[in-house]
Amino acid sequence: MIVVTGAAGFIGSCLVSRLNHEGMNDIVIVDDFSKTEKAHNYKDKKYKGAVERSQFINWFKEHAGEITCVFHIGARTDTTEFNKAIFDELNVNYTKDIWKICMDNNITLIYASSAATYGLGEHGYDDDEAKIPLLKPLNPYGDS
Repeated sequence: MIVVTGAAGFIGSCLVSRLNHEGMNDIVIVDDFSKTEKAHNYKDKKYKGAVERSQFINWFKEHAGEITCVFHIGARTDTTEFNKAIFDELNVNYTKDIWKICMDNNITLIYASSAATYGLGEHGYDDDEAKIPLLKPLNPYGDS
């Protein structure tokens, strides 16, 4: 079984579409499904089950033996939120929990991060070739 966190978001839903296209339907999607504006992202996808993000860690511990791979795409991405504690809990600690369960159970973890960790280059975001010596996130999301 494959798990995709952040499956209701744009990138996560595109990943599930691609997995379906490749013939993979033994997928469990994970997200905050209370956000109804994201329902269109996953309603046409083929998946075995859906787990609410807040219940996922407990579910994952119970089902770890059935899982071969976790695509961890999910994160709190609100760049207008400046409460660092929210990002620490939802991005940093949540990711650590997922990583630990994967390590303890020999589950492949594929993790996607964000360019927001780098901040601006010398020429803003348009600076594709810049070598940024230090991470300079502009907000708590990038810092997490």
